[in-house]
This record gives sequence, C-alpha cells and structure tokens, in this order.
Amino acid sequence: MRTQHSPHFLTAFPVYSSAFLSPTHLVLGGGGGASRTGIKNKLRVYEVGDNRSITLVDELELERGEDAPMSMATNLEAGNAGTLACGVNSPEDKLTKGENENCRVYAFKEQKLGLLRTHGTLVSGDLDDFQKVTVLSPDGKLLVAAGTNSFQLLTFPSLAPAAQAVKTDKEIYDVSFSQNTIVVATTDNLLVYALPGAESEGSPSKNKKKGKQRAAVLAELELLRTVDPPAAVSGATGSNFRAARYHPENSEILYTISNTIPARSRTKKAAPRHAFVCKWDTKTWAVVKVKKVGDKGLTAFDVSPNGNLLAFGSSDYSVGLLDAKTLAPLITILKAHEFPPTTLKFNPTSRLLVSGSADNTIRVISVPDSTGKSSWLTLIILLITILIVLLAFAAQQYLGKL
Repeated sequence: MRTQHSPHFLTAFPVYSSAFLSPTHLVLGGGGGASRTGIKNKLRVYEVGDNRSITLVDELELERGEDAPMSMATNLEAGNAGTLACGVNSPEDKLTKGENENCRVYAFKEQKLGLLRTHGTLVSGDLDDFQKVTVLSPDGKLLVAAGTNSFQLLTFPSLAPAAQAVKTDKEIYDVSFSQNTIVVATTDNLLVYALPGAESEGSPSKNKKKGKQRAAVLAELELLRTVDPPAAVSGATGSNFRAARYHPENSEILYTISNTIPARSRTKKAAPRHAFVCKWDTKTWAVVKVKKVGDKGLTAFDVSPNGNLLAFGSSDYSVGLLDAKTLAPLITILKAHEFPPTTLKFNPTSRLLVSGSADNTIRVISVPDSTGKSSWLTLIILLITILIVLLAFAAQQYLGKL
C-alpha cells in the first residue's frame, strides 16, 4: 500500500529519541553526545501539522558536557499531560564522583520545556553506562529507567524509588508494563517481574512487613519467570531480543522483535542477519505468530496506541508497518533514512508515525485509515485471481479432452 510521508532535515541534530507530548506536539532528543564533536545536545519540541509539516516550538540546550537524551517517554494520562521523562548523563566531572543525575523529568508549559527534577539510577559504576531505556506505566504512575545491565522502578513524576534496583546478567534493550507485571527484554531472554503490590497467580508476595516497617524498606521485584527466545527464530545459531511491548489494550498479547546471530566462518561469507517479529500469548508464554521482516537487523520498534499496527525500523534504512493481529506487512518505506532508524513513535491518535535517525533527519508518515481494510481487500483480490486461474486451467483441460 502507498502512503504519504515527508522527510525533514535538521541541521546538526542527530536524533536518538522521540515522544509525543500531545497529538500534535513532538519532542526529539539528540546531539553529538558526550564527546567533543561541537554538536550541542538538545531537546526540541515541534508542532506537527496535518500535512506532516513541522514547526519548531521550543529548544532546550543541555549543559556543556552532558550527554544526548538517548531515551524518553511521555504519558498523556490526567495529571501527566505535558510531562516528559528522559535519560541524560551528567558531565564527566560528576560521573567520576558518582553523582550522575541521569533520570530527568521536564514539564512542557506555555510552549516551553523546563526541568522539574532529577534522580540517579545507574548502579554499574561504569562511566560509559547510560539510560538507554525509559518507559512509563499505562496509568503514568510508575517509571522504569534502565541502563546497560540494571534498571530501577520509580514513582512518577516524583522519581522516588518504588523498588530496589535490579542488575541483569545480559544487556537490556527494552521494558514494557502491563497492569501487574514488567517485562524486561535482554539480549538472551525476557525477564517477567511482578509489580509491587500486584497479586500474581501462584506467586504470593514475599514481603509480609506492614505499616512503617514495610514503607522503610524498598521491596525487591519478584522474578516470575524467564522466557527464552523461540526456537522458530533462533535456529542453529541463536537470536537476540531487541524489543518487547505489551498490546496497549490486551496484556495477554506481547510483541517482540529479534535479530538472528549469523554463524561465523573464516571461509564463507557471513550469513544475513534475519529479523523477526513475534506475537506471544502471555497466559502460556507461547509464540502464536512469527513473521520474518528482513535480512538486516531491526533497530527500532513501536506499537500504535490503538493496538492495530506495529512499526519497525531496519538497519537497511527502511521503515515498515505490520498488521498487529495477523503480522501481515502493510507498508514499507525504502531508504527512509541515510543511517539506520534510531527511534520510532506513533502519535496518541495512531494517525502519524515519526521515525528519526542519527543522519539528522526525521520522517513524518501518515497512517491511512484503511490500512487494515486494504490488507484484507488485497488478500481477497489475490484469492479471486487464483480461483480464476484455476478455473481457466480446468476449462482448458476439459476442452482439450473433447
């Protein structure tokens, strides 16, 4: 299916993160990072028009020596509208003192961004660590800030710790909330944790303390299960998870993206790195659908707020849309960027999709109303065509016998 989309070049502004503050207000995070490239690190707010135009509304330049905003999240629930959480590492002199206020909350009021509060969440002690994942719960009351091998659950927007920080053996790539659980996608597996206070079937809470004593001690997040990559994806060489997202309206459905690990050989050319999207049943943690979407690794992923569409960005520079129910491909935009997409985000109405890249560009994509209907229409036309061909062949065979 064809769709309308518009590229926008942003001078000296590599884009690494994005989120919508409203159906029409887009915030972008980017810059040259902590290295001395001369490219300043900033948060920018744009007004996105119905014709996919963008107009700069506000620009907040970060302090010298701070890192680029590598991840961010917003939630439009009442009380949090216009509030942004993002990850920004402090300058190097603070990092060496262990004073990294990496998790930050900004408010967008009267067309201006302003810092509300900060909190340090990274526990690795590695100066190269950064907040690579920032995710808000569906009700906007909880926030997960994750570094390379650790994450912490915070209340939002206060940033008060809601549970003890958790270290993981493998690198973290994504986090997703349901009403009762958190799924953490690491390279090797999915880690499913119970939210504090949530009653999980067959897993009674281990924290029996009450009153002031219970409030004084941060709870440990309870690990409910570890889920390995599906065999249908891993094959002989294995695969790595790159994202995991619950269906926004049905927590019994989870989507993941995975990239295969090419077999190494000194004599043969490296095998392509296949990319897959999987649909999971979280009652049984079984994969119910698998779709191969390319021969290059996937770099970005998002689910539309209405739950109808999946968007992915590939290291072959393309952006694609899938039907969330069937995983059928709907739209592919080849050469959407000059570098692989770093961020993908639907707007709250699911009518727009924005992709960003370190090539200083974003692309605003109009999502057609009839996307799902068109995919079924295409299938029906294809079936009718096949039927006509079969009938013609049968008639030819019959006439040949006369």
